[in-house]
Amino acid sequence: MFFNSIPDIQYDQKPIRYPFSESDFVTAKNFFRRFKVNDDVFDYAFYFDQYAVKDQERLDILSNKFYGSPKYDWVIALSNNIINPLFDLPMNEYTFRKFGENQYGEEEFYSGVHHYETYEVINDDGIIVLNEGIVVDETFYNSDFKYYDAGEIKTLSGSEICKRVTNFEYENAKNEEKRKIYILKSKFLSAFVDDFETRNFYKKSNAYISKRLKRAGT
Repeated sequence: MFFNSIPDIQYDQKPIRYPFSESDFVTAKNFFRRFKVNDDVFDYAFYFDQYAVKDQERLDILSNKFYGSPKYDWVIALSNNIINPLFDLPMNEYTFRKFGENQYGEEEFYSGVHHYETYEVINDDGIIVLNEGIVVDETFYNSDFKYYDAGEIKTLSGSEICKRVTNFEYENAKNEEKRKIYILKSKFLSAFVDDFETRNFYKKSNAYISKRLKRAGT
């Protein structure tokens, strides 16, 4: 259904022969015409439900689960701007560990430090002097952190205000973040499909042949 909704484009073969004839052009799907959902649409909980993808759940499985048919997997992909499900959806436990071990080496993956992140530091007046989650380097971790508190300078060691984040923890957080997707509520499915098809109609121009076909290379 997704491919049927994508408009066609005619492009000229090389070398071009003159005068032109229909045989000089090849018709193909215009995959360069990409439909992207605006990021701010997810602020409207009225239209979407948030869902955590489980291991082994493909887009077609999710489509069947929420829409009663696997053919709307493309709706979920477009709703979340998923381009390649192999990389844009979470890996299962086995695949994730194999990926990490191949990427970093087995020992380095589980115990190697990827980066350091700060803890929140608040002075006695309740003022935040260091925000939580700032990515810092090893030099910061091994140095002292000084700040003013009640008119005097206080000192904390970097190891007191920072934590090590291993390669495993870093990659696992990225993988877990991919579990969070948005599912268009089923009552809006038909309207979404209709809108997608309408937005893929061509507007009249010099290359216009029909609302579903235009010509390039002329």
